[in-house]
Amino acid sequence: MPAHVPRRLAVCAVAAVLAGAAAACGATSSTPSSSASPSPAAAAGAKTITYSRVVDLAHVISPDIPLWPGDPEGVFKTVATMKKDGYYLRSFTIGEHSATHMNAPNSFIAGDTRSITSYPAEQLVVPAAVVDVREQCASDPDYQLSRQDVLDWEAANGQLAPGTFVIMYTGWQDKWSDPKAFFNIDGKGNLHFPGFAGATTTWLLSDRQIAGVGIDTHGVDPGLDTSYATNTQTTGAHKIVIECLGNLDQLPATGATLVLGILRLKDGSGTPLSVMAFVP
Repeated sequence: MPAHVPRRLAVCAVAAVLAGAAAACGATSSTPSSSASPSPAAAAGAKTITYSRVVDLAHVISPDIPLWPGDPEGVFKTVATMKKDGYYLRSFTIGEHSATHMNAPNSFIAGDTRSITSYPAEQLVVPAAVVDVREQCASDPDYQLSRQDVLDWEAANGQLAPGTFVIMYTGWQDKWSDPKAFFNIDGKGNLHFPGFAGATTTWLLSDRQIAGVGIDTHGVDPGLDTSYATNTQTTGAHKIVIECLGNLDQLPATGATLVLGILRLKDGSGTPLSVMAFVP
């Protein structure tokens, strides 16, 4: 199929199995009847994603990726080789908040035991809105996304629908291969990179009922915000937080749907993850 031809991915939720009914997603009867019961998929509300291309928003994991100060190094170790064992296998070690990753409530909220496994599959498919503030961040590395930035985006694209995942596109993805520039640490050890203002996040959660927030820096909170206001608020509401996104230049401002592939780590405070964007 040519790349430009739109395709449709059907996501069917079956609430109950009806005796004698076809279990196929979107199945139809060859003998229609006005008294026939709706299929399980129709009854539960089938959803579709129409897309022309898929964009991978996760960075490649290697020992050279930027690491939050104090986080463990990424280590790859050869365990088996073709010559010795007849197959190739490695083990790897990485922090739960390294590479493109998602955070969990137990990482930021004392006494909150909800780990990365508390997010059900249904919560991991979300429509995305990309707020491009690269120009502001280029002139101010400590830039914080404001409510006005979002309102300006809405003036051009329409009001954010409830359940939208809001991405702050700072341009920091272009610094990924330069850890020093990515963290931008000053002589006093302070980090300088952009993020969501805490007040903006409060408004997005309460007034726009968003699904969560994402960013191409190493923190949805600005580097100078050691209170982690956005992480705390968003994970506290059991919403999604994703950091270190890439390829945001390939997404439209609205219309893409993200599918998040987490590692279900027992008691995990976070997880490196796959982020696939289905673009119309």
